[in-house]
Amino acid sequence: MERPGRAGPTPHSPQRGSIACHLSNSVSAATHAQHPPQGGGRAAVMAAPLRPFRLRRPGSAQKFGAAAGSLRGLLRKGCRLLQLPLAGSRLCLYEDGTELSEPFFRTLSPHTELVLLRPGESWTGCCGDVERFLVALCSRTDAVVEAARRLLQDERAPRRQKLLADLIHNMSGDSAAERRDEDGKWFEGLESRFKNKSSYMRYSCESRIRSYMKEVSNFISNVHPTARDAYRRILELMSDKLKSVRYNGSYFDRTEEEAAVRLCTKEGWFSCQGPFDRDDCPCKHSINPYTNRESRILFSTWNLDHIIEKKRSVVPELAEAVKTRDGREVNWEYFYQLLFTVDNLKLVHIACHKKTNHNLSCDKTKIYRKRKQSREIS
Repeated sequence: MERPGRAGPTPHSPQRGSIACHLSNSVSAATHAQHPPQGGGRAAVMAAPLRPFRLRRPGSAQKFGAAAGSLRGLLRKGCRLLQLPLAGSRLCLYEDGTELSEPFFRTLSPHTELVLLRPGESWTGCCGDVERFLVALCSRTDAVVEAARRLLQDERAPRRQKLLADLIHNMSGDSAAERRDEDGKWFEGLESRFKNKSSYMRYSCESRIRSYMKEVSNFISNVHPTARDAYRRILELMSDKLKSVRYNGSYFDRTEEEAAVRLCTKEGWFSCQGPFDRDDCPCKHSINPYTNRESRILFSTWNLDHIIEKKRSVVPELAEAVKTRDGREVNWEYFYQLLFTVDNLKLVHIACHKKTNHNLSCDKTKIYRKRKQSREIS
């Protein structure tokens, strides 16, 4: 037996709900089809044993118990209990909004949670409750955080402790504040020279890029002696380029006007870009280090991951290109892009940072400049 459609005026609302529940109801429905109730119509329904159910109204957390042996009987009791008109009212599953029919009602397990709808109302499932909860959560942040802190004081269940702690962590703080005198706690442990959040975040990004430049410079001991002078000249060109763009510190700076050169929203939210071998983050990781001190510290564990690996591929390939250039000009800007820009960098949560061999190499067609554009580095 197929489940009836959703409750609501639109027949094509999206299907939601637990797979387990769907399977359970499908099995029950099949069993009912194979072994239908004995006896005829109304008499069989009247003889059905009473089963308990939990009723609620859409948008309300309050639940009421009612027992009935038929859909019509439960609907009548529910309307009387919740003071709704019987004509035009319907019952549907709280979980996904499936509207009940008499045959489907007989497949339900006792204590199934149902929503009672008056004429003209609709229900698309508990996801709607989550949406309303999120709206209320974001509109009353301070009150929610305070309530969560009170609950956490007496909570002993580890899972609930984790949920409450995460809620407090993600909602506390003042992400809109920018200056040190507006949110002093955010700056605890930082040098006094940082007067606003964006300046520190820019410095944080610059430090990462500087460390990459240092690794490239330190690799010179592995470069063939005859090619080291040319390698040094490329390092100088890269260094000058980085200084001109302030080491791409704008990637972490939410005050940067040009969205294309920052990795966050204007509010300071960063989203994980997923592992090197995926187009997005499967876990939808996100963080706002501008919110509070803890988030700022946690963000330091996020990585700017090189898609084509810096140590295994890019730097060794640069050294080899300088060694075997044979009168050709090394396309240092290509290597610059791979080492220091989002052309080859992905911002990833620590769980999405795969440290295995990426097995990716540089584009051989871009290592040297074309002859007609050549200006040899000797």
